[in-house]
Amino acid sequence: MLTAEQIKLFIRVLKYNSEYDFSDYAPKSFARRVEKLLEDLQIDFYELIDKIENGDPDFIQFVVNNITVNTTELFRDPKVWQAIRYRILPRLKDNEVINIWHPGCSSGQEVYSMMIILNEEGLLEKSNLYGTDINTEMLEIARKGEYSYRLNVEYLQNFDEVINKNPYDYQHVSNVPYSKYFEIDPINDIIRVKPFLREKAVFVKHNLVSLTNPFERQFDMILCRNVLIYFNRNLQSKVINLFYRNLKYPGYLVLGYHETILDAESMGFFKHGYYFAKKLK
Repeated sequence: MLTAEQIKLFIRVLKYNSEYDFSDYAPKSFARRVEKLLEDLQIDFYELIDKIENGDPDFIQFVVNNITVNTTELFRDPKVWQAIRYRILPRLKDNEVINIWHPGCSSGQEVYSMMIILNEEGLLEKSNLYGTDINTEMLEIARKGEYSYRLNVEYLQNFDEVINKNPYDYQHVSNVPYSKYFEIDPINDIIRVKPFLREKAVFVKHNLVSLTNPFERQFDMILCRNVLIYFNRNLQSKVINLFYRNLKYPGYLVLGYHETILDAESMGFFKHGYYFAKKLK
């Protein structure tokens, strides 16, 4: 088990030799990921430090890709997506353009989930969707829009919950087939997003810790789901402030199912069920 001093050394060496600063990440979960990296590489801690100090950018990116969390799924937490579809999007439907940012998008399933909802509501054509992540391997998967069928088949029931049912109107039942949005090949273990969705999304490498907006625009909605839990309290507040500054008014922020904003109103947000609405300070 790595000591607190070893983790501090790892963070310091990585920061000195790269653009990455993990100083404000929650220490316990971060330490577990570094330990897993050592186990996978079958080297000891100080060998890892030496390899980082050699400054090989490919190895450093490999390290970053392997110590960041990349858990996501199609329509994760269907109730959240139902609220987006039936509570947020109706308030944006008259906008000339709808801009949506997914920081920490991982392999892109939630970006595609949003695109499917927008398409069902007739809003996709006038929407711009941006996914960003620190992990270059995950971004490549997102751009391809190709996933393991075996690992994702269970999430297709989330599709049905969000696309074919309306919890706010139980008489509204649709029968949208998976084939409208996916090419599914169980034999070769592939579920692939249709080209018209893949060609619409923009995926860009970006480090949220930089506290910058990588795009020259404000957003109507930001979805940053299950990312803040890996930051300490100080960094969480800074990131929430970044989102506030880059949301239009009215604008909406969607976090993970179990994430929240401490003292939300002082941070500039009202909580509405599964999402936060920007308020004027």
